Amino acid sequence: MRAQDAPAAPAEADPARPLRIGLVLSGGGARGAAHIGVLKVLEERRVPIAAIAGTSMGAVVGSLYASGLSAADIERLISSIDWQDAFRDRPPRETLNFRRKQDDREFLVRAPLGLRGGSLKLPRGLIQGQKLGEILRGATLRVADVEDFDRLPIPFRALATDLETGEPVVIRRGSLATAVRASMAAPGVFAPVEAGGRLLVDGGLAENLPVDLAREMGVDVVLAVDVSSPLRTRRELDSALAVSNQMISILINRETERSRRALRAGDVVIAPDLGNVSSVDFGKVREAIAAGEVAAREQGEVLARWSVGADEYARFQARAEPRAAPPLIAFVRVTEDSGDYRKFIEAALAPLIGQPADPATVSPPIRALYGRDLFETLDYRVVHDGDQSGLEVSARRKSWGPNYLRFGLDLQDDFQGNNAFTAGVRFVLTEVNPYMAEWNIDLKVGEQPLFGAEFFQPLGYASPWFVAPHLQFDSRSIQVRDADRLVAEYRVHESSYGLEFGREFSDWGELRAGIRHVAGSTQLRIGAPTVAIPESTTFRQGGYFVRMSFDRLDSVDFPRRGELFTLEWDAQRAALGADSDADAATLDWLVARSAGRHTLIFWTGAGSALSGRPGVQNYFPLGGFLNLSGVTAAALSGPHFGVARLVYLRKIGSGSDGLFDVPTYLGLSAEAGNVWQQRGEASFASLRKDGAGFVGLETPLGPLYLGVGYDQAGSMSYYLFLGRTF
Repeated sequence: MRAQDAPAAPAEADPARPLRIGLVLSGGGARGAAHIGVLKVLEERRVPIAAIAGTSMGAVVGSLYASGLSAADIERLISSIDWQDAFRDRPPRETLNFRRKQDDREFLVRAPLGLRGGSLKLPRGLIQGQKLGEILRGATLRVADVEDFDRLPIPFRALATDLETGEPVVIRRGSLATAVRASMAAPGVFAPVEAGGRLLVDGGLAENLPVDLAREMGVDVVLAVDVSSPLRTRRELDSALAVSNQMISILINRETERSRRALRAGDVVIAPDLGNVSSVDFGKVREAIAAGEVAAREQGEVLARWSVGADEYARFQARAEPRAAPPLIAFVRVTEDSGDYRKFIEAALAPLIGQPADPATVSPPIRALYGRDLFETLDYRVVHDGDQSGLEVSARRKSWGPNYLRFGLDLQDDFQGNNAFTAGVRFVLTEVNPYMAEWNIDLKVGEQPLFGAEFFQPLGYASPWFVAPHLQFDSRSIQVRDADRLVAEYRVHESSYGLEFGREFSDWGELRAGIRHVAGSTQLRIGAPTVAIPESTTFRQGGYFVRMSFDRLDSVDFPRRGELFTLEWDAQRAALGADSDADAATLDWLVARSAGRHTLIFWTGAGSALSGRPGVQNYFPLGGFLNLSGVTAAALSGPHFGVARLVYLRKIGSGSDGLFDVPTYLGLSAEAGNVWQQRGEASFASLRKDGAGFVGLETPLGPLYLGVGYDQAGSMSYYLFLGRTF
C-alpha cells in the first residue's frame, strides 16, 4: 500500500465547516471489490463523503454507495452475484420463452452470426451486458427517477470514453444504471453503450483514476482508491491475449500515474495490496474486500482527522434513508428510438400496469421479453407524468441483426469404423412483420441431410397464439435386425408439408396441433428384402397430430435442475391422404436434480404404433450413447420401443471462477430398454441392460463426450460424441 498524506486541512478549506471529501474509485475489474473494504472502514471511522467519481468497477461500487446503499449492503450484493452468469446475456434457460428453448434443442452453437447485405456481422462485444444491467437497475431502482446525479444522496459522476474520438466523457445525468454500464464497457468484451449520440466504452481508457473530475465537484480533499492491475512479467506474456491485455494495461497505468501526479497536499491515495487477484478473479471478491479494509486501516491517522461526531454522521447517513414504498406503475411508455418495437413491447408489458415499480415485479417480464432474442439492449427507468408514475422502456435492435445464421454439428465415432456426421445451418429472418413473425430455413448435410422451412406467425402483438406452415425434405437410414444380427438397412426419403396451430404457455410449455402430408420412399441399401419389408416402396402419410410440451430445464447440454416432458399423438387417416389409417404415440420425460457438484438425472422415453401396420419409415431407432450405450448408434429399430436411464454427473471442472470457463463432468449411466416388433412382446424380461462411463465438456460448439458403453451381452462401444444427448 502506498499513500500520500499531508496536513489535515488544506489552506483553501474553510475551518468553520467540515471538509468536503471527494472519493475517487478507479477501475480494475474484480480488483474493484477492494473499494467496498475501504467504504466499510470509512463508515466505521465516521468519514462523510461529499462526492464520488468512479471509473469502470469503481463506477459500479461508487454508484451503489451514492444511491444510498451502505457498505454492508454493497458487500452482500457483490458477494451474492453469480459473476459467470452475470456476464452471460441470456436469462436463465428455464425462463426463456418456449420458442427460444426449441432453438437450444435443435442447434448446438448458441451464438448466431448476423447476416446483412450478403455479409456476416458479429456483435460489437462478446457480452452485451443486459444481465449485468438488470442487476444494476434493480440495485439502484430506489433512485431510478433521479435524472441529475447531483440529486442523489451523494453527488456522483461516472467516467466513460468516446470510442470514436478517445475523449473522456463525464456522465452526470440520465439513467444511473446506463451510466455505469457505459463506464465499464471494456472494448471487445462488452458491447459499447450508445448514449447522448456517442458510442461509449470503459472510462479507464481515458482516465482510470478521475481525480480532476472529483475536484470539479467542489471538494476540499480527495481520497483516491487505486486498484489498477499491475503489469505482467515477461514470463506471463505467453500468448497473444496476454500481450494485448498488457498493451491496454500500459495505457491505463500511464493515465493513472498522470492522475496521481494531480493530487495535492492533503489528498490521500490508497492502493490495496491485492496480491494475485486479477481483474477477472470474481471468485476472489471477499479476498479483495479484505485487502481494501487492511489498506484503509493503515490510513487510520488521516481518517481520524476527517472523522465527524456521531450526530453529524447520523445526519449524513439520513440522506441515504430508504425512500417511501415504490410507486404503482400507471403506464408503460416506449421511447421513440425503439422503432417498430413500440406496440410489441407495450403489449408484452401491459400486465405490469397497477403493479409496484420494484425489481421483483419488473425484472421477470423484462427478462422474459429480452429472452425473445430480438434486442441488443432493453432498458427501463421509472418516470413521472404529473402525479402518475410509470415505466419508460427503450429497446435497441441487435446491431448484427435482424437476420441470423445458427450452426449445429453432430459427430459420433465408436472407434470401430462406425461414424456419423451431420452439419447444419439455420437461416433465421426475424421481425418479418410488426407481430414479430419469423422465417426459419434449415439446411443439413451428412448422414441425415435435410432442407426445411417454417413460417412462425404470432396472432397479435406478443400473443401466445400462433400458426406455423412448414415444409421439409429429408433422408435417414433405418436398420432392421433379427436379435443382434443385421438383416437389412434401408434409406428413407421423405417430403412433407403442413399447417400447425398452437399456444405457448408462459415460459414453460406449448400445446401444438396440426395437419401434415408426407410422400416418401424406402430403398434397400444393405441386406436382403423380406416379405414384410420389400426392397423398395413408396408411401403416403396424411393426418393430424397433437403435441404437449413442457420444458423447464436449466440446460440441454448438462442439465442440473428442471424437467422436460413431451407427449405426442399422431393419427394417419386415409381420408387425409394416408395409405391407411394408423395411430402412434410417443413420450419423452426427463427430470434433473442437483446438490452441490452432484446431479442425478432420470430420463425415459417410449413410443408405439397403436394401430395399423407401420412401414419401416415409422420405426423408432434405439442404440448409441445414452440410448443403450453398449449398442451401436441406431442399431435397433422397431414399431415399439421403451428406454429408461439413470444418469449421474459430477462437476469436476470450472475450478476457476474467472469469466471464461469450460465446465467438465464425470458421468455414469444405467440404462434399460429395447425395441419390439409386436407390442405384446414388450416386458421387463426382454429389456436390454446397458451402462456407460464418460467425461463430458461443455464447449462453445456444444457438449463433447468421450466414453465407453457396456451391454449385458458383454459387448463394449467406445464413443467420441459431439452433439445433443438430453
